[in-house]
Amino acid sequence: MKASNKITRREFIGTTAATAATFTIVPSSVIAGTGHIPPSDQVTLANIGCGTQGLREMGDLLTNEKVRVIAVCDPNKYTTNYIDWSPHGIRDNIRRVLGDNSWWQGVDGIPGGRDVMQEYVSLFYGKNKPSGNARGCTSYEDFRELLAKENDLDVVKIMTPDHLHATVALAAMENGVNVVTHKPIANRMSEGRLTIDKARDTGLVTHLLAWARRPEYELIRKWIDDGVIGELKEIHNWSYRPVWQQWTSRPTNTPPVPDGFNWDLWLGPVPDMPYHPNYTHNVFRGWYDFGGGSVADMGHYSLFPLFEAFGITRPPVSAKAFGTTSREARDNVYHWVDNDVAFPQSCMIRLKFPEQQNLNAFDLYWYDGGMKPFAPEELEADDREIPDEGMLFVGDKGKILGGFRGEEPEIIPQTRMSSYDGPKSVAAPENRFGEDWLDYVRDNKQSPGSFQRAQCVTEAINLAAVALRAKKRVDYDTENMKITNDTEANKFLTREYRKGWELS
Repeated sequence: MKASNKITRREFIGTTAATAATFTIVPSSVIAGTGHIPPSDQVTLANIGCGTQGLREMGDLLTNEKVRVIAVCDPNKYTTNYIDWSPHGIRDNIRRVLGDNSWWQGVDGIPGGRDVMQEYVSLFYGKNKPSGNARGCTSYEDFRELLAKENDLDVVKIMTPDHLHATVALAAMENGVNVVTHKPIANRMSEGRLTIDKARDTGLVTHLLAWARRPEYELIRKWIDDGVIGELKEIHNWSYRPVWQQWTSRPTNTPPVPDGFNWDLWLGPVPDMPYHPNYTHNVFRGWYDFGGGSVADMGHYSLFPLFEAFGITRPPVSAKAFGTTSREARDNVYHWVDNDVAFPQSCMIRLKFPEQQNLNAFDLYWYDGGMKPFAPEELEADDREIPDEGMLFVGDKGKILGGFRGEEPEIIPQTRMSSYDGPKSVAAPENRFGEDWLDYVRDNKQSPGSFQRAQCVTEAINLAAVALRAKKRVDYDTENMKITNDTEANKFLTREYRKGWELS
């Protein structure tokens, strides 16, 4: 595939301003009395994926004058049957942003779909207009049509289910459009590699939203460099996720596809299968086809900034995993459920990392679904239990405990913390996540959360899923992207593609 040659609005403005002495862009500083960023300086954005998380994050975009939302896209037109963490959280958040407590009044259920998001955007931008509504935000069912028609587009924000992340990102970059995406970059090793390589080859601005400022990791690294725990041997990270319903086999009933929902388009690259609501909306991430499980859902938040702070750039060389097993009764006899369609209710994963530039080889352990390490003797000495979520750094001479993302780290037991004479805490940044990526898009500079910096965490998390499916240790050759000890397991590095959706 060839990169698009179309010129963007920002490129046009920059080129014209540099070459035409008679043409001047008036900076915002001279737009008297407005205090607003002029349209020529705003980042134009299309939001692809209009479910609950897309709606939840839209308010931050709308209230940020650096950006203008010009298009939304989703295979689902409009429904009220989304699943969320509270019955009215999405509704109430939209009401606050719009300043309108009557929005969604008299409608039962949780909103979702491109019509809902288009209305949200139009109502917000139209708040100060006599009509109360602003035109200019176009709605699309198909992201490919959006990319073909929106010639004034700086960046797409990908909020789709995981299985479409790579497909949409690659298409956007092929059209010369910058990309911001929720985790993961892809839920298959091969797709992650393709997407990251494309970002590197095109030089377009990319950003993985799991990136965050985590000065706690810098503090932990200093403690380790100071020899507080000796040589680092293990890192343990655990989450109580999943927080969505999980299945062990595919549904057998075949309800009709809802009106206004393009199931074929929602499937995208995944081979044909009958529609079922158990696949869609807020439960997709539990399926191997559509999601990445708890380790992808949360592991990016804890591990991506950790890898950055510790200089972990070489992917794991092997992985081994254990997941929850189950039985079901058929004809009064219990039968083993051979589950190769969905992530387990809980799991433990070990990733073996090679020597890094400034670290010896170490093991990384992941736990979810209520699994976690037993409290080490250092915590027992303080009569404490291991928290529900956390991160533990194990050295040959001691341990460091922190929150799930390394928050409020401490050398344990307390006596060791008290006797340490170096820095013991850091100030939390005012804005850990923020919308800094908008500045990078506007300035055409790579962000700290660039795809180009995320290859190690992407391969680690996708290798964890391979180990769960292979049900044995898998040895991984990152240079050739190959499982070396189990030929059959290589099929889990990619997917079988539906005709017309192949990636290369």
